[in-house]
Amino acid sequence: MAIGMFTKKIQCQLIDSVSTPPASSPIERRPKRVLPIDYGPPTDPHVGPGEPIVESVWVEPYPDEQLGLEDGLAAPEARYEQREGVELAFIAALQHLPATQRAVLILREVLGFSAREVAESLDTTVASVNSALQRARAAVEERVPEQSQQATLRALGDDAVRDLVDRYVDAWERCDVETVAAMLTEDAAFAMPPLASWYRGRDAIAIWMAGWPLSGAWRWRTVSARANGQPALGFYAWDAQEDAYLPFPLNVLTLRGGQISDVTAFVARATQLPERDVYERWPEQPADPVKVAAAFERFGLPAELPG
Repeated sequence: MAIGMFTKKIQCQLIDSVSTPPASSPIERRPKRVLPIDYGPPTDPHVGPGEPIVESVWVEPYPDEQLGLEDGLAAPEARYEQREGVELAFIAALQHLPATQRAVLILREVLGFSAREVAESLDTTVASVNSALQRARAAVEERVPEQSQQATLRALGDDAVRDLVDRYVDAWERCDVETVAAMLTEDAAFAMPPLASWYRGRDAIAIWMAGWPLSGAWRWRTVSARANGQPALGFYAWDAQEDAYLPFPLNVLTLRGGQISDVTAFVARATQLPERDVYERWPEQPADPVKVAAAFERFGLPAELPG
C-alpha cells in the first residue's frame, strides 16, 4: 500500500515527515514542533502567563476519529500501537529526531511497514533503515514515560478514568484550587500553547491557579472530548456580553496512576495583543476563529454553551 495514502488519512505533523519524497531528493527537513516544557524553563507561579510564541513551533492536538485509530492500519508486527503513536509525549519526542530517523520510526513502528517497503520509499537500503530505527528507538525511549497513556488508561479502566475526569471538571467549575491540586502528581506540569509560559509542580500550579484561572474572576464550563488518544476537555469561559460560555482552551490530560501528571491547554483566543498583562486576562479577549476551528470545531465541540 502506498505510503502517500496515509498522509491523507492521518492529518498531523507526525506524518508530515513521512510524505514520500521524489526519488532523487532527500527528505525535507521540517521545523521542530514542541510543547512549552521543551521550549524553555518553567514560569514563576507568582507571575501570570506571558506573551505567545509563533504558532508554528507548537505541537497541535488531533481528534482520535481523524487519526484512523480504529481502522487497524498498523501491521501486527508494529511495536507501537497506533494510539501510543499519537500520544502527545510520543509526538513531542519525535521532534528531537533527525528527519530520516523520524520517518523510519513512524513508518516501521506506528504504521507497520516492512523494512524493505520503507527502504524503497525513502530510496535507501534495508540496512540503513534498520540502523536508523535502532537509533530512533533509543532516542525516543529516553524521552517518553515508562508507561504509555494507553497502558495507564487500560490499567485504570473506563469507570476510574471517567470518575477522575468528572472530579477534575467539578473542581474547576467550582474554582476549588485545593481539590484540583490534590488530583495532580507532585511533579505535574501545566502548559498553555501558544504561550511559552508553563508551570511545574503541584504547589506551584496551585499558586498560579489561585492567582489566575481559579481566582473566581471567571466562570467555567466543560465538554468532554478525546485528543491524541488521551482524555480531553473543551473549556468554555463565561462572556457576559454574549450571554454565553465561549471556547477558551482544549485541555489534553496526561495521567499517571490515578492522578494527572500533565495538562496541555491549547488556547483558542487571539494572540495579536499589545501588552503582556493582557494575557493574564486572556479569557476576556476575543476568540480566534482559526484556533477555535482547530481546537473545538474539529473535535465536534459546540461553538458556545448557554448560561
